[in-house]
Amino acid sequence: MIEAIRRPFQVRMLLPPIVRRREMDKSLVEFFRDHRQSAFRRAIADFCNFYHLRRPRIEWYEYIDWGKTAGRTFEDGRIHLVHPENWKRGRVYNSERLWVRAVYHELAHYLFWTDAERKAEVFTRRMVHGLRRPARRANSAAGMRGARTAARSGARAGGRRVAAAGGRNRQAAAPRPGRVRTAPSRAGRVRRRVAARVTPRTARRAVR
Repeated sequence: MIEAIRRPFQVRMLLPPIVRRREMDKSLVEFFRDHRQSAFRRAIADFCNFYHLRRPRIEWYEYIDWGKTAGRTFEDGRIHLVHPENWKRGRVYNSERLWVRAVYHELAHYLFWTDAERKAEVFTRRMVHGLRRPARRANSAAGMRGARTAARSGARAGGRRVAAAGGRNRQAAAPRPGRVRTAPSRAGRVRRRVAARVTPRTARRAVR
């Protein structure tokens, strides 16, 4: 139980490629240093385009909750952030990396929390899509599989019968060792016919 508690929480997440994340981080750092709105909008656009989300409405503040909170996200898609000019004057939260991480934290809230009902409905439809197949398609697929199996078994049985018949023919055609069959000559066939026609009476007449 203790090992399970100490084990870090792991969940499967879809993240942008490392090249895209570096571009987003570079834009956020540029905005923190030079306060150029175009750089910040570019980073938010890359994030929303990857996850197919609408761009959030971001409002800038000097401080939130008397400096106790770095940002706040609402269910309607609004995000409150502390502007970098005011962030740099903070007592505790004043570094560049902490501000970038705070932006990522609020974007994660916007991704997983806002517009929860619509996301839940989309998730439900995608989970059940394609689970049930029509009865006709299922029966036809089963019939096709049965026909294929019968055809395969029949082809195998036919191949076995042909092989067995071929083996028997070869055995019958092969001559036995020690006996050589020769075709009788024409003179021999004539003698046999004459001998078959001679009767005892004709033989006696010939003797007389």
